[in-house]
Amino acid sequence: MELWDLYDKDGKRTGEVWERRHGNYMDIPDGRYHLVSDILVQHRDGTYLLTKRHPGKDIYPGYWEASAGGSAQLGEGPEECAKRELFEETGILCESFELVKITLSTRSPSLIYSYLAKVDCDKDAIVLQEGETTEYKWVDAAGLLEYAESELAIKSSAERYREYYDKVREQINKQ
Repeated sequence: MELWDLYDKDGKRTGEVWERRHGNYMDIPDGRYHLVSDILVQHRDGTYLLTKRHPGKDIYPGYWEASAGGSAQLGEGPEECAKRELFEETGILCESFELVKITLSTRSPSLIYSYLAKVDCDKDAIVLQEGETTEYKWVDAAGLLEYAESELAIKSSAERYREYYDKVREQINKQ
């Protein structure tokens, strides 16, 4: 059983609690949202981590994604959630996250905190979480942009990181 705090559109906890079950995230009452942390992982060598979602996921099963992340548990803030989710899904420990954007999604009622985590880890020591991810790969900046612009990308995630991707594109063009 997973319990979530519910929030209003301004990001304030309402005091209400939601019991998460497979597929019921769309049943959250109107005007209420759950908190999600989304983490784009950049290695110190400039490459980015892509992971493949488990085929049993209720959202985007089997898709590749350029982030780790998930829903905050009861009492958890966005950075705590980011730290936990990154470790659970990849085995990567990271203490510092750079906030890229906060997005209010009415489609899947959520407040999404999108972060960049710059890491210095053994790239071959990624630990995939059973039931969450099935594969991983590291791509260079051009590969990240190629993925983000492809039909294989999760469009909502690519849009959340659009400004960041534009900066990456500018850096590539300067080289």
